[in-house]
Amino acid sequence: MLLVGNGMLITRDPNKPFIENGCVCIEGSSIKEVGADAELRAKYPAAEYIDAKKRCIMPAFINTHHHIYSAFARGIALKNYNPQNFLDILEGMWWHLDNNLLLEDTKYSAYTTLIDCIKNGVTTVFDHHASYGETTGSLFTLADVAEELGLRVNLCYEVSDRNGEAEMKKAVAENAEFIRACQKKKNPKQAAMMGLHAAFTLSDKTLEYCASQLPAGAGYHIHVAEGMSDVFDSVQKHGKRVVQRLYDFDILGKNTFAVHCIHINPLEMDLLKETDTMVVHNPESNMGNAVGCPPVLEIFKRGILIGLGTDGYTSDMLESYKVANILHKHNTCDATAAWTEIPEMLFTNNAKIAARYFDGELGVLKAGANADVIVTDYNPLTPLHGDNANGHILFGMNGRNVVTTIAAGKVLMKDRVVTVADEEAVFAKAREVSAALWKRL
Repeated sequence: MLLVGNGMLITRDPNKPFIENGCVCIEGSSIKEVGADAELRAKYPAAEYIDAKKRCIMPAFINTHHHIYSAFARGIALKNYNPQNFLDILEGMWWHLDNNLLLEDTKYSAYTTLIDCIKNGVTTVFDHHASYGETTGSLFTLADVAEELGLRVNLCYEVSDRNGEAEMKKAVAENAEFIRACQKKKNPKQAAMMGLHAAFTLSDKTLEYCASQLPAGAGYHIHVAEGMSDVFDSVQKHGKRVVQRLYDFDILGKNTFAVHCIHINPLEMDLLKETDTMVVHNPESNMGNAVGCPPVLEIFKRGILIGLGTDGYTSDMLESYKVANILHKHNTCDATAAWTEIPEMLFTNNAKIAARYFDGELGVLKAGANADVIVTDYNPLTPLHGDNANGHILFGMNGRNVVTTIAAGKVLMKDRVVTVADEEAVFAKAREVSAALWKRL
């Protein structure tokens, strides 16, 4: 049994949203009780105790769209790389990178990225992977690292026609085998989807093949209308917009992620709503790639389940929160916009999305929920209570305020020290592996 107490408890439980000096009692992988610190310490005197030192105790974060494979691109400068548009960025950087990734690169990209997630208080990660240098076994490699580090992951591999039919089929097989392995093993911290790159890199024949190989009950994880090239391709080649095409191939649905959805129209939103398809917004990536601002506020207003991700740009969900908050104010020229929608996407909707794949509640501190808990070193200079917690988080915290991270009752980091890996050794090896990759690139 473990107690995490002596802190300002932000529970995300509407029945008890805030406890001034609260405590979380953890037994096994779930929360046994939440209450006043003094009461729970008296009730469970033999339990191990983590002192929050009057700082904040919160549910751990969920990232609904990440790219572990992008880790070793940090700081790289490629020869003759001078992108003029989004397609140039894909072809010149990301496809060039993933065509050279071997299993060892995938392994250490996973170690470094997931350690970064731990340090930013993220315990559940939905990842969209590509490593066409060595496809077979790549999802299992990611899963092994996640299991070693104690994180909860949903993994998929990015199917694309860009490297030919044989490589496409390898990618489909990796997805299908990993999905079946997750279904058979029933590891409560691992789940899977069929990953698709984007509609413009997938022929009708390939979409039919993916559907024929999809294990029962699985959904898809696909980039949708991220750039106008995706829209133009769909209209010119197929006579329909992207979401309409995906609908016709039965790709939409309650277990599917439509990521980005920047260039979609009201009819496409109707299809997303009707099929209960989930959407994920990635503000920093959208701005960095200059692909446009998605109609997030309208998607939210229509009742489509939309969450928040990072698209590999960062592992800090609070950074994504901050950027999304100002992006939609700037885009609408309305300083009152996005105050409620963005935090609901991060703190409520991401948990609803995760609930479609993982048992037990996430994103909340209450009895019976999964014991995913973080402690931050944030020391408020103004009164903090249940009604203004989001304002404190938005303007006063970032991911590196997290000092302790717990996932499924296991302490992954305590007092800023990662307890599940030798961080220095991992990063030293990662530098060797990434240097070799850069030479190949």
